[in-house]
Amino acid sequence: MQRYIVLSLLLFATLISQAQTRISGQVTDVATGETLPFVGIYIKNTSLGTSTDVDGNFNIRLASTPDSLTAAFVGYLPLTLPVKKGVAVQTLNFKLNTNAQQLQEVVIRPGENPAWPIMRRVMENKNANDKRKLTAYQYEAYTKMQFDVDNVGQQKGKGVVGKAITSLVDSQMYQAGEDGKKVLPFFISEALSDVYFNHDPKRSKEIIKASKVTGIGLQDGALVSQVIGSSFQDYNFYQNWVSVLQKNFVSPIADGWKGYYAYELEDSTYIGNDWCYELSFKQKRPQDLAFSGRMWITAEGYALRKIEARVNKSANINFVERIGLTQELQQVGEKTWVPSETEVRIKIVGLTPKRPGILAKVYTSYKDVTVNQPQDNVFFDKPVELLAGAGKQAESYWEERRHDTLSTADQQVYATINALRETPKIKRFTNIATILGTGYKSFGKVSLGPWPYTYAYNDVEGHRFQVGGKTNINFSNKLELRAYAAYGTEDDKYKYSLGGRYILSRKRWSEIGINHSQDLEQVGLMSDKLEASPFFLGFSRFGELRKPILVRETNLYLQRDVLRGMTERISMRTRHFDPQYDFAYYKNGPENPDEVASSFTATEVSFLTRYANNEIFVENDNERISLGSGSRPVLSLKYTLGLNNALGSTVDYQRVDLGVEQAFVMGKLGNALYKLEAGRIFSPVPYQLLEVHTGNETPFYYDATYNLMDYFEFASDTYASLHFEQYFEGLLFNRLPLIKKLKWRVQGSANILYGSLSQKNLNLMPEVTPAGTTQESFKALGHTPYVEVGYGIENIFRFLRVDAFHRLTYRDEGARKFGLKFSVQFKL
Repeated sequence: MQRYIVLSLLLFATLISQAQTRISGQVTDVATGETLPFVGIYIKNTSLGTSTDVDGNFNIRLASTPDSLTAAFVGYLPLTLPVKKGVAVQTLNFKLNTNAQQLQEVVIRPGENPAWPIMRRVMENKNANDKRKLTAYQYEAYTKMQFDVDNVGQQKGKGVVGKAITSLVDSQMYQAGEDGKKVLPFFISEALSDVYFNHDPKRSKEIIKASKVTGIGLQDGALVSQVIGSSFQDYNFYQNWVSVLQKNFVSPIADGWKGYYAYELEDSTYIGNDWCYELSFKQKRPQDLAFSGRMWITAEGYALRKIEARVNKSANINFVERIGLTQELQQVGEKTWVPSETEVRIKIVGLTPKRPGILAKVYTSYKDVTVNQPQDNVFFDKPVELLAGAGKQAESYWEERRHDTLSTADQQVYATINALRETPKIKRFTNIATILGTGYKSFGKVSLGPWPYTYAYNDVEGHRFQVGGKTNINFSNKLELRAYAAYGTEDDKYKYSLGGRYILSRKRWSEIGINHSQDLEQVGLMSDKLEASPFFLGFSRFGELRKPILVRETNLYLQRDVLRGMTERISMRTRHFDPQYDFAYYKNGPENPDEVASSFTATEVSFLTRYANNEIFVENDNERISLGSGSRPVLSLKYTLGLNNALGSTVDYQRVDLGVEQAFVMGKLGNALYKLEAGRIFSPVPYQLLEVHTGNETPFYYDATYNLMDYFEFASDTYASLHFEQYFEGLLFNRLPLIKKLKWRVQGSANILYGSLSQKNLNLMPEVTPAGTTQESFKALGHTPYVEVGYGIENIFRFLRVDAFHRLTYRDEGARKFGLKFSVQFKL
């Protein structure tokens, strides 16, 4: 009986396959080779047909085999290709020629472009149709993501990644992509969430109710689950700029639409129950960050009903060959429109055409939309919230609540990835990649590292060896312990650090921590501002150490988010400074020259307030990661009080520091970033406690340093500074015929520093130490500010940035007046 059933099923499958013809292929421009999306593929004199997707691919199944298929697209001559009889699966690739006569007719057409009156009506109704005019709105969103590796399995892998893939993966695990080429799925996810928006003040929140994440290389899906929701797929074309992959593209219905796009009225048709004008749009300059595609505008209300937009590989974006974005909208309330479906397809290529690339597909649907029912401000304190148990929902839950059924292909992707994850070689490869990416290697409840600080060599310590580690979330989801020990072969001294932190609350993030350490530091490189530049600090441990000082520090802090975007931190620390060079200062001022000390202790209490409106955080185990605050400024205020005679302290002082930083879009000029800082120390202190401005004697560029200033060159007790960077993207080089192919980008920068040093601080340091050596002095800034300007090119070979800097002031003999700095960056 079982054999009979199997035989029957095979016979039935054979009959079905014989009764159907599957034809797939791709449509390209014959001159440029560029793929063409939204091309009509049909059988002449019938209603049967399909259209190409955003990558120019099509796939059609027919009950009977036709004689031919025809491809037709606006601006191109139609092309008909014969279909082979008796071949169940075949490929037809269309290469279309442009219709020069039709394009010429567009150029010489008399009168006004018929698309322009429609666009003017779109502008008139833009504010009324935009969802941002609503007081509030909320909906349930379902998001599905899938990532595949392409350009593998066709031949023996090349390069490190290609060889790793082809050697670790069974050939049976590859799947056929939409263009017929082999792809290897490595990530798929689903998320079901409730999304809320308030307009005044602007607030958003996403509660992820269910999350299903499967991927190669994932140790824990909790972090990924927080960034796969619909909040990160919110594309609003009513805005002038639409952010895709952190790049800002001008919208086809932006206020300045005429300056960026050419439009054509193609047709009128129904989309759902709405009669719409079909308009095509095309960017005027290929290298601009703009779209090409089609959109459908409702005849009643002139609202955006549907849009199919794509970004060509000619746009100045690294590693991205194509971006396709399709969105349908639904009307809610009296006139406002919100998305009902959004699909994004992105093809990311390798460093060379033969390297493996990535195909990314993201689909989001929206339902149960409710408008004008605002939530309390307290409700939005945590913008992204992953409910407990969201990643453990049963399959029955998904089958009941998915907005659409999971296709057979999707089920196969899940099975393929799960099989790959269990492959021993893949597990080893994943572990290595995790160590390189995070710096830590996990062993159960403990993670060893970070590996970049394992070894260094300098003139004071000789060979420095360091080993350390920390507990991870397997140990506790509240308590984290960390420590390291280091030893120098030349100075024969041990250095160490012991610390811990305890998370008091995750809802309104609160934590308390303590740390005790003893290690070698350098004057001028002890600023808290360098915490975000770990590689700069690591590199500074090599070679000659300038002003080495042994610091023994104990630090205790308490931090809490009192409001959304507002963080308060109070800390107390005591530091004992033991310079490893000849140093002295007047312990009780120059009035008592006999009381000279070569080391000192400082105990201080500090209060920090930081405000970043609309900043979004996600949690990674026991850490939280900031995803930025968009174009909103970030403000900080810190007050520090030095306590004399407290815990052995020998100095007392007060200090105030202010900071403002902001990144924002400047339209055609690209993107800009500025950082303003100011501060003052109100009492004379040893110069190690002053604001010793951070110089940069390395060949590498760091935005937290002054690139032509030497270490320990300037110090201030009162200062104000401006750091500014302007990224022009492709604004200048995109206009040059040959250079634009290189996709280089121009950027400029400036550092301006005002500072002063009181005579009391200068008098605190004797010219000669008790050992009889002359102390090396430092400069104080006068009435003239320190100014350096830079200009450079980024995206050289798609990863190298070169900056040239000029020092405009304090150009004394010995000062570096010009310099080149290099940095490696991977930007889209």
